[in-house]
Amino acid sequence: MSESEIPSPPTATAPEEKWAHYELFVAVKKAIYSLPSRFESTLNIDGVLATDLFAFNSSLGATIEQQVVNSLNKLRGVWDPEQRYALYEFERQPQTFPDVVLKASAPDVEPDVLLGIELKGWYVLAKEKEPSFRYKVTPAVCAPADLLVVVPWALSNVISGSPIVFEPFLMGARHAAEYRNWYWQHKRKGTSSRDIQLSSVAQFYPTKSDMISDRPESDGGGNFGRLARAGVMEDYIAELFEEKLAGIQLAAWQQFLAIFTESATDKDVDAALQRIAKTTASATGNPEASKLLADKFREIANLIETNC
Repeated sequence: MSESEIPSPPTATAPEEKWAHYELFVAVKKAIYSLPSRFESTLNIDGVLATDLFAFNSSLGATIEQQVVNSLNKLRGVWDPEQRYALYEFERQPQTFPDVVLKASAPDVEPDVLLGIELKGWYVLAKEKEPSFRYKVTPAVCAPADLLVVVPWALSNVISGSPIVFEPFLMGARHAAEYRNWYWQHKRKGTSSRDIQLSSVAQFYPTKSDMISDRPESDGGGNFGRLARAGVMEDYIAELFEEKLAGIQLAAWQQFLAIFTESATDKDVDAALQRIAKTTASATGNPEASKLLADKFREIANLIETNC
């Protein structure tokens, strides 16, 4: 299929403005975007092994996601300033889609669920410079107000301290599922079959036993559902990695931490530190910053090596 024959990607979806809870939907999105300044965590990490740095997303991901939910409930003044939804709260249900719902906390309240959030925590300094989650849910089970939210996080002192979060990535859950299927069928490279078997489930807020995943006919690499590879997050990721942690851009920290593997020698580490510091200083237009960056990297490197 030539470029001219590729259909346009699916457009964003959202609930209709006449929906009774549309203002709530808008306010919840505002609350999500305010998470970086309002996020609270009781975790404090110290003494991490270099080889364990990249396991943060799997080892701490569920805890971070629960603390995001807790923070959203504490942000009630943002999404429910008039207390219209006093009987509702965000609740995590990790074995079901979506894994967070704004649900009635008392019986016999209708509707039971107002909206859902498929929440993905992302340790932003992991080896891959993109989220690795797989999002396979079929579009039909996504209610118009449901959201896919990716929350990037890191430790406040890079390799120690408390988790802090950065601006989340947010898009409609149905839009994300439709975009994933469009990319797989029309945009991805490769010669294998592009056919997808859609799930037959079509009810919102399905049960745990419902088979809600779309399935590609051929996926030898296991890449179906990797939304970040579909290109929909490219601009967001580029802007995110310009954010700073401990005064240095996330992009530089990510490259820096990727140096530490079991086979890296001291000489390899020193050469990589100098290279990254020089590149980062050049990109920021401040060549004098190269030595300062190298010194900072060396300080953290010494801590990592000590913990090893």
